[in-house]
Amino acid sequence: MKGNLIIISAPAGTGKTTLVHKLVEAFPDKVVQSISCTTRGPREGEIDGKDYIFLTEEAFNERVKKGDFLEHTTVFGHQYGTLKEVVEAQRKEGKHVILVIDTQGAAALREKTDALFIFVAPPSMKVLEERLKGRKTESPEMLKKRLDWAQYEMDQAKHYAYTVVNDDLETAYKELKNIIIKEKP
Repeated sequence: MKGNLIIISAPAGTGKTTLVHKLVEAFPDKVVQSISCTTRGPREGEIDGKDYIFLTEEAFNERVKKGDFLEHTTVFGHQYGTLKEVVEAQRKEGKHVILVIDTQGAAALREKTDALFIFVAPPSMKVLEERLKGRKTESPEMLKKRLDWAQYEMDQAKHYAYTVVNDDLETAYKELKNIIIKEKP
């Protein structure tokens, strides 16, 4: 049986990556996270081929021309994309493939694929701001851009089948897990 395609979107700092890692750890034979390609450089601790596939602008654009991406978008000056062949191979193995993508990528997929769309929201914009500040990875200018973008993304939550508020990690994880179990084919 072919696995589901699950789209998870959320503003930066919401905990979406942590939630998805918990799902993959709990169900390693059934759930995988698709690895996106990006033109941005790796952050501290990120590993090429594990966290992202890091590509040059030229290599990324070549893949766009070839039609290799299921979806692709530009966020804060960097390109991101999901490779079709990787996702389809995993789904054919019966695995549920989770794409952790922004709302632009999700909107592009909504038009052309059958998927389960889940939005992860912070408890409030104030909490999100504190989380982003706590990461200490953003300049004040980038922090403002991320918060402005987060507000836009929050407004897009209405286009998702489910919204999970990540106020408490364990509660949010249980809710996310229950949604995915409920929506199994």
